[in-house]
Amino acid sequence: MTSLRAIAELQSPALRDRHWHQLMKATGVKFSINEATTLADLLALRLHQMEEDVRSIVDKAVKELGTEKVVTEISQTWATMEFSYEVHSRTGILLLKFDEQLFETLEHNQVQLQTLLQSKYVEYFIEQVISWQNKLNTADSVIFTWMEVQRTWSHLESIFVYSEDIRIQLVKDAQRFGRVDAEFKELMFRTAKIKNVLEATSRPNLFEELKDLQYRLSLCEKALAEYLETKRVAFPRFYFISSADLLDILSKGAQPMEVTHHLSKLFDSIVDLQFEGDQDVSAHRAVGMYSKEKEYVPFPAECECIGHVETWLLQLEQTMKETVRRSITEAIAAYEDKPRELWIFDFPAQVALTSSQIWWTTDVGIAFSRLEEGYETALKDFHKKQISQLNTLIALLLGELLPGDRQKIMTICTIDVHARDVVAKLISQKVVTPHAFAWRSQLRHRWEDTQKHCLVNICDAQLQYFYEYLGNSPRLVITPLTDRCYITLTQSLHLTMSGAPAGPAGTGKTETTKDLGRALGMVVYVFNCSEQMDYKSIGNIYKGLVQTGAWGCFDEFNRISVEVLSVVAVQVKMIHDAIRNRKKRFVFLGEAITLKPSVGIFITMNPGYAGRTELPENLKALFSLPPKGREFESYVLINFQLKSLTKLATGSVGDGWYALESADG
Repeated sequence: MTSLRAIAELQSPALRDRHWHQLMKATGVKFSINEATTLADLLALRLHQMEEDVRSIVDKAVKELGTEKVVTEISQTWATMEFSYEVHSRTGILLLKFDEQLFETLEHNQVQLQTLLQSKYVEYFIEQVISWQNKLNTADSVIFTWMEVQRTWSHLESIFVYSEDIRIQLVKDAQRFGRVDAEFKELMFRTAKIKNVLEATSRPNLFEELKDLQYRLSLCEKALAEYLETKRVAFPRFYFISSADLLDILSKGAQPMEVTHHLSKLFDSIVDLQFEGDQDVSAHRAVGMYSKEKEYVPFPAECECIGHVETWLLQLEQTMKETVRRSITEAIAAYEDKPRELWIFDFPAQVALTSSQIWWTTDVGIAFSRLEEGYETALKDFHKKQISQLNTLIALLLGELLPGDRQKIMTICTIDVHARDVVAKLISQKVVTPHAFAWRSQLRHRWEDTQKHCLVNICDAQLQYFYEYLGNSPRLVITPLTDRCYITLTQSLHLTMSGAPAGPAGTGKTETTKDLGRALGMVVYVFNCSEQMDYKSIGNIYKGLVQTGAWGCFDEFNRISVEVLSVVAVQVKMIHDAIRNRKKRFVFLGEAITLKPSVGIFITMNPGYAGRTELPENLKALFSLPPKGREFESYVLINFQLKSLTKLATGSVGDGWYALESADG
């Protein structure tokens, strides 16, 4: 019976000649297995005496058969595996096409070979397995480098070949790319004739050739990045657009009409320009601007769009701000010349709203003066005037209006309702002095005749209006929570800090920050944060904000990894220190850059959500986090009263605020 079991095992199809030789060596008997071999011949071998040896040899044969099958399958797979090609649209040459099946097969087979090498049954196939592993590793390295070279070449080809400006500015690198371009095209021409993947990737010196191309392309990329950096420094709003958009703008800089479709990415509301004469492609003298709501605002003086694109865009920015500032000057002067409901239609929406807010502050100030003179109903009389003005605007809304005019009046109504409620609150609280907190805690626009500028006061903070053109955009309804957020964020700026509204998703943290920006004529750039952001990408955004003097709102800031946030804290502190020291220029990320002190950095967070990190302590210290509910009013009121009464002889305004907060918090 034992011999029969051993003979049955020898029927395994996994047995090869080498296994029979191993069996002969184990039994010490020479025999041959062929069609004439009988059962009696096998029984004569006395296999029952070495059943364990037989079983071991058969098991080894079965395991080796598995290895043999894997090697055979890999060999058959790669014998037929071919590259897929696609035609490059601009040059017509064949490029490697991304083949997901190829990459999946390559990765799978590499894992299989690595597993085989760890098996104790690989001895007979070791040379084949190592040979295939080397072939596939080479193919993997070559294909990866090849795709990188191809991607970089495709990106740079459209720049160095088709952009006249780049070729003129980067002569040496344009020549370098020209040589790389010729070599790469020759490489692709030769490769297109070889279909098989292993045959194509195993050519002598191919990997070294690709690495050389990759290195030279990286030099071109570096030179291009440095060139784009000079353009961004010249016009810092370029930091907020992609390199592809910037290159497109630079390539069309001599044709302003071709650049206008990028304006919405650079400015808050400018989407197009009106050029003098016919709208010819060669037109270069802008006479007005259009908002995304189709509102048109003429420039007081023509804006010459000539020369380098960054130069005339900087001129456009200055023209935009001067247009808004001058329009506000004219609107304030004309306010009393005709009824308010008619005056509104004579000016752009932003100008009418801001001028209306300036006059509201003035009228409340007059009412307080009359109260001090003994006119006890001064505030009540003004409140009645406000209600009358609101009713007049509502009557206009019920009539026929153009869409732009309707939006303008609705926005003014939104702010007027809040202004009415503020005055009603002053009356109900029997406020009789403009120094009361109920009045000082409101955003109060006023016109400074000596400086010819609009200034905005809230509590003890004073900010200059920034004159960014905001178009005919709507405004948020102002609630008590909005008021508290306004105070917190403006105080954070006043104390050279940053603001951090926190709360559940969808509660209006970002929109409130943007709305405060609109109230101050400030452009607010919003950035959605993710785990992929590193300190360099965030630092580049900060460079843009610092040099533009704009506000940046970083949504879901606590999604950034804690290691990056620690570095970001150092970057933010450098900016704060530079502002406190009133520096015009300072070193940031190794470069000396211009500082505009109006810069504001705000973050929003959704605490408690999955994937959110806790802010490092050194970063928390730089941001003003609003207390909740009535606690906040107490902080502001106590701090305001302390400063009003004592004036803090040391002049350290901020210490009182945050000492109180930490003591109670």
